[in-house]
Amino acid sequence: MQHRRPRPTRKAKIGAAAVTALAVGASVTVAMAGEEARKCAAFDTVTLGKYYVNNNLWGQDKGTGTQCVWDESRSGSTISWGTDYSWANSAKGTDADVKSYASSVLGWHWGWKTDKAATQLPIRVGDRKPVKTTWEFTVSSDPGTMNVAYDLWLHSENTADWQDQPTDEIMIWLNRQGGAGPLGTKYGSVSLGGAMWDIYTGDIGWKVFSFVRRTDTTRATLDLDAFTQALVRRKLLSDDKYVSGIEAGTEVFKGTGRLDTKAYSVNIG
Repeated sequence: MQHRRPRPTRKAKIGAAAVTALAVGASVTVAMAGEEARKCAAFDTVTLGKYYVNNNLWGQDKGTGTQCVWDESRSGSTISWGTDYSWANSAKGTDADVKSYASSVLGWHWGWKTDKAATQLPIRVGDRKPVKTTWEFTVSSDPGTMNVAYDLWLHSENTADWQDQPTDEIMIWLNRQGGAGPLGTKYGSVSLGGAMWDIYTGDIGWKVFSFVRRTDTTRATLDLDAFTQALVRRKLLSDDKYVSGIEAGTEVFKGTGRLDTKAYSVNIG
């Protein structure tokens, strides 16, 4: 199954939010509201230090249903959060249309929301900075057609703002259910982070590269720099591009289910 990712019609709030008291220190633990403080409106957000959780319903016009997000906790650069959803196709939609991508956002997502300096983004691909990430999550039984994936946005300059369309997008699929499949055609495969991945390439006005893990997992420890370099070595990506945003969440095509992120972190450099 293939899907398209058109430019979102709603963009994240522009500019550095007044989040100066980020408390990013590793020893800081912040108690959050939990599931009782669910946010269910399209593009509702919850700020968690340098990240924010975005109830990104960018494909909702192709579906009928609801989705909510909530925060659980933050300890230093590690956060936990959850989302649940129920989506069916609208008269405009098909099984191949993504309805939502509820996700944590670090850095650029059609603009900047949290303090830009705290995100340590953008970073130039050719500078080879390590981008260490861990993600532990659970997926409900019979979650419909969906995936759990990272989404990286890249630009040709390090000054991207809300009006700047990306040049490249890199998705890293850790888990897929119900027959979900990536955009484009299969290019090849690669071994990274102790697993085999199939690489897909597509174009929707910018280039989209998808790494699809051959075996599903609910736990990952990765260096995202290894994925950008895999594309550089294959001459699919130039090393003068900048990674502006790093997201992690679930794309939902249809069905009813839930994703709980038990622990998630990204540390750069």
